[in-house]
Amino acid sequence: MSTKLNLGCGFDIYPGWINLDRAALPGVDVVHDLEKLPLPFADGSLDYILAKDVLEHVDYILLLRDLHRILRQGGTLEIRVPHFTSADNFIDPTHKNRFSIRTFDFFVAGSAIARNYYFDFWFREISRRHISFFRGPLIYNYVVEPLVNAHGKIQKYFELTCFSRLFPAQNISVLLIK
Repeated sequence: MSTKLNLGCGFDIYPGWINLDRAALPGVDVVHDLEKLPLPFADGSLDYILAKDVLEHVDYILLLRDLHRILRQGGTLEIRVPHFTSADNFIDPTHKNRFSIRTFDFFVAGSAIARNYYFDFWFREISRRHISFFRGPLIYNYVVEPLVNAHGKIQKYFELTCFSRLFPAQNISVLLIK
């Protein structure tokens, strides 16, 4: 059995992975509602979990706790969610949450903004964080994206200033290591 989980996969099926969705779509291996926890996996049984465009739809703190449970020590949780300035937040009526590039720091041991009095689980580190921008006809975003992602301090400055409103971002991607 695979040790890689594609969480909330929809039609985006990854061959060789466990593809989980609440809808019994073609290619879905496990049909399960992410708001009904625990997930049907043993503790520490997965090496890699992909949560692409999922956490904005659910109570993500409870889900993160359960993903932490099923991820093996040293395993990776890859997350992609819309940035709080993304128009996608307001187009999709099923979105419940908004995210900053620093949101997931709350769940990392030793982070300056970690809240160990709220949560009983911790990831060891964030090994990568990236803010992506819609490109297409917005050619200036080909320059904005690498500039914003040049350093974590620039990402923070981008979000704290009017630049995030002048150049709205599309998504946030982070890799959390257990």
